[in-house]
Amino acid sequence: MSRRTATASAVAFAALTALVLTGCGTTSVEASGDDTSSEPVSQSCENDSTTTSTDPVTLTDDLGRTVELDKPAERVAVLEWQQTEDLLSLCVTPVAVADAEGYSTWDTAEKLPEGVADVGTRQEPSLDAIFGEDPDLVIVEVSSPDDEIVSQLEAYDVPVLATVGADAAEPIQHMKDTFSLIAEATGRSERAGVVLDEFDTALAEAKDAVADADLETMDFVYFDGWAQGGNVAIRPFGQGSLFGELGEELGLTNVWSGEVDPVYGLGQTDVEGLVEVGDAMLIYTGTDDPESDSVVDLLADNDIWASLPAVERGDVYAFPSGIWTFGGPRSAEQAIDAYVDLLTA
Repeated sequence: MSRRTATASAVAFAALTALVLTGCGTTSVEASGDDTSSEPVSQSCENDSTTTSTDPVTLTDDLGRTVELDKPAERVAVLEWQQTEDLLSLCVTPVAVADAEGYSTWDTAEKLPEGVADVGTRQEPSLDAIFGEDPDLVIVEVSSPDDEIVSQLEAYDVPVLATVGADAAEPIQHMKDTFSLIAEATGRSERAGVVLDEFDTALAEAKDAVADADLETMDFVYFDGWAQGGNVAIRPFGQGSLFGELGEELGLTNVWSGEVDPVYGLGQTDVEGLVEVGDAMLIYTGTDDPESDSVVDLLADNDIWASLPAVERGDVYAFPSGIWTFGGPRSAEQAIDAYVDLLTA
């Protein structure tokens, strides 16, 4: 599976399918011999006027490690998609990323410029390729304090910033904190403040829009799935999931009550398990997984699926393709927009 596998392999269907320049504006780099400076990191960065700090950096990462930099990082290698998106939202072009093709499929919140080096998969990146790009910081996502990727990278004597992908106790705040941590490491905290203010504004406006909508039910379940050989596995985004929490912030009620993992808030079920959600509307990830058959297409011929109240009344919705369910503020804004569009249509 191509999605969340490296740090959430225990929950991302494994069990189911046995499943810078100093100053103002855009920071850009040369990667793999290609000059990316002529291509803006994102549309919002074209008019960015925030400043980049030049002060030394001392921070504590998600593993409690002290990371010290003589100056904010400019040449950053990043090995997970949320953190790649975060860098781009901060108007910093990474010198290297893991699985650039997958990122471009699953995360459309920020476009990855041409010329950024692809250093292999998120699960098994090439260390030689990473350090061949001469980074002054490597950002990784870890699942535990003893994750071996940290010690492997530290052997190259380059600072490593370890981040944890999620926290089901406070998924939205954790998403923001990760973004702010990367901003601090790159001297882009002023830019981070702008992006986070825009997120908060979008959330507040969307909440008002949903409150004004005449909805038949406020109950919902968001899910994605995996299908192979006719077998369908469903992953509900329960309490503690980022997209589930965004829905609840908008005034909806996430009614998935099954067991979820303590990090991402993700559950595991099959089509029979969806009977338990009653009259709730069903919302699912709209990105076509190149490594999976279409879950909803397969469910279309399933009698249990057809009998679900949401299916009978046409209350089943796909989010637009390319909204990364484990992303940063910009992906979260995309999700907010998608919720509003489908609920107020």
